[in-house]
Amino acid sequence: MGDILVVAEHLNGQLDEATFELIGMANGLGNTVVALIGGTDEMVSQLGAASKVVKVDAAADFNPESYGAALGAVADTVNPQVVLTTGSSMGMELANSLSAQKNWPLAVAATGVSANGSVKAQAALFGGKIIATTDLGSGPCIVAVVGGSAPADAGRKEGSPAVETVDAPAGAGKVHFKKLIMPESADVDITTKDVLVAIGRGIGSKDDIEVAEELAEALDAAVAASRPIIDAGWLPKSRQVGKSGLKVKPKVYIALGISGAPEHLEGMKNSSTIIAINSDKNAPIFDVAHYGMVADLFDVVEELTEALD
Repeated sequence: MGDILVVAEHLNGQLDEATFELIGMANGLGNTVVALIGGTDEMVSQLGAASKVVKVDAAADFNPESYGAALGAVADTVNPQVVLTTGSSMGMELANSLSAQKNWPLAVAATGVSANGSVKAQAALFGGKIIATTDLGSGPCIVAVVGGSAPADAGRKEGSPAVETVDAPAGAGKVHFKKLIMPESADVDITTKDVLVAIGRGIGSKDDIEVAEELAEALDAAVAASRPIIDAGWLPKSRQVGKSGLKVKPKVYIALGISGAPEHLEGMKNSSTIIAINSDKNAPIFDVAHYGMVADLFDVVEELTEALD
C-alpha cells in the first residue's frame, strides 16, 4: 500500500476528533501522511501518530478556494494512493475540490476503507441494513469518512513527526472569508460521556424525563434521546442520537423505552455495552443490546436509582 494522505480538520485552533479517527484508520493501511493547512506548530505536535506532516501556511479560517488549491499542491508533493477527508461540510468541500482538480475517483459517506490490491470503501445504507462496497481501483483515490467510524484514540499520539513545509497557491481570490458564525453551544456534549441514559417514546411525557435525569445523575451520566423526543421539543437537538443526530460510543448506553429504529441504531450501535429496557419484547433495540430487560421502565429505573443512591 502506498502513502495515505489524511487531511486534518481544525476549528478555532483545535484539531477535530475526526482527524485522529482518520489517522488511526490510515495507519492500518500504509504510511500515514497528514496535510495540515493553516494549522499551528502546537497542532503538529498532536499528530505524532503520523509518519509525516506536510504543513501549509495559510489563513487559519477555512476558505474552500485557497484550501482546495493548497490541498492540490500537497497531493502533487505526496503523490498518495488514498486521500482521506472527514465527512463534514469542510471535508466534503475539499474532497470534491481535489477530485475535480485531479480527476480522481471519490467515495463519500464511507464508514470503512480496505486495500487488498484495490482500494475499497464501505458505506452503510438504509439505516445500516445494507453495507455497500465501492471499488475505487488501485488509486489514487479519495474517500470522505463519516465521523465516528473509527476510534480516535488509535490516532492520538503526542510526538515530533517529520515536518515538510509546502508553499501552496492561494487560489484565484474569488472567495473571501467574512465571518465565522458558531452554532449555539450545547448544554452537554453527549459524545464525550462514558455513560448515557437515552430515552425514547416509552418515556411517555416530558414531565417523566425527570426519572431518566435522576438515574443519569446517580451514574454521573448525561441524558440523550431518540429522534421522536427531539421532534416533540422535549429535549434540544444536541441530545439526539442517530443518523440525523450524533454518533456516540460510550462505555455504557442505557436505552429506556427506545424501540430501536434503524436511524437510532446507526448512532449508538458501537457503544461498548448496551443495556435496553422496553416493555415490547419484539423491540429491535434488543437485537443490538448486550443486556436486555422486558419490563416497565419506570419500575426498573426507580429501583436502580434507589440502589445507586
